[in-house]
Amino acid sequence: MDTINLGDVEITRVVEWQGPIAPMPALFPDLERHGWRADGGRLTPHFWHPGTDEYLAAVQTWVLRSEGKIVLVDTGVGNNKERSYMPAWRHRDGDFLDRLAAAGVRPEDVDLVINTHIHSDHVGWNTRLADRAWVPTFPNATYLIARPDFDYWNPRNDIPKRGSVNGINARLANGSTFEDSVDPVHEAGQTVLWEGTSHRIDRNLTLELAPGHTPGSTVVRLESGTDRAFFVGDVVHTPLQFTHPDCDTCLSEDQAEAARSRIRVLGEAAEHHALVFPAHFPGAGAAEIRRTGSAFEVRRWAPFTPPEVHS
Repeated sequence: MDTINLGDVEITRVVEWQGPIAPMPALFPDLERHGWRADGGRLTPHFWHPGTDEYLAAVQTWVLRSEGKIVLVDTGVGNNKERSYMPAWRHRDGDFLDRLAAAGVRPEDVDLVINTHIHSDHVGWNTRLADRAWVPTFPNATYLIARPDFDYWNPRNDIPKRGSVNGINARLANGSTFEDSVDPVHEAGQTVLWEGTSHRIDRNLTLELAPGHTPGSTVVRLESGTDRAFFVGDVVHTPLQFTHPDCDTCLSEDQAEAARSRIRVLGEAAEHHALVFPAHFPGAGAAEIRRTGSAFEVRRWAPFTPPEVHS
């Protein structure tokens, strides 16, 4: 199943890529003290490869149909982008737009694009290459970006970066992301740089700030009828962060703040029986969680069919 309905909102999963990112200990250095490998079987085969010790992830877009509008949550890696820190994402020539079309969405149909944060694997399809220039992929869409992220990653502001990817400082790893995937849509007049702690989209969807991974990391809250869902971006990377919510990745700009945001968001999700949609979960893609003391556990997985996409 690639599509489910929550209340009046239809949710479709479109996977661009999935595969190994980096060794688990490199990405989640704090997990070692928990001895997580003893219970690592819960992570296989979708989230961890025990033979190589690599973290497995999906890059995907969630298509929401709400109140007659088509909303994309994150836009993946994109094609033709220079991403030297991640060879599998460098100068891709993938079929994401065909997969989007198979979900019934043409670029001109998209009304809103939500970037949960400005990292290269969340904004890539904001733009496409046309006549050697980067142009908005979705010509009729408004792109919603949190102002703190826009200002933080804007190279003209020259703000030092603290996160790292494969040992490379986030400033270098994110490289030309702002210039090739954010600036063109802003210059085209298609961005709304929302400010404050929340931003209402419609009666079903609200944006909420959850800083730490980046200053403008955003959660998309869906509330429709009795159904709830939180699209949490990179607030959560692995199911191990349900059981160890204080553990963060080396990718975050402020690990302590990221942990605080994660504990708060997961607590609210558990309280409201909301499905949690992390950006990078392969397998079922989303889960309903419940509180167990100071941590959380999966109560049930969403009914999405695990994708068989490997590149």
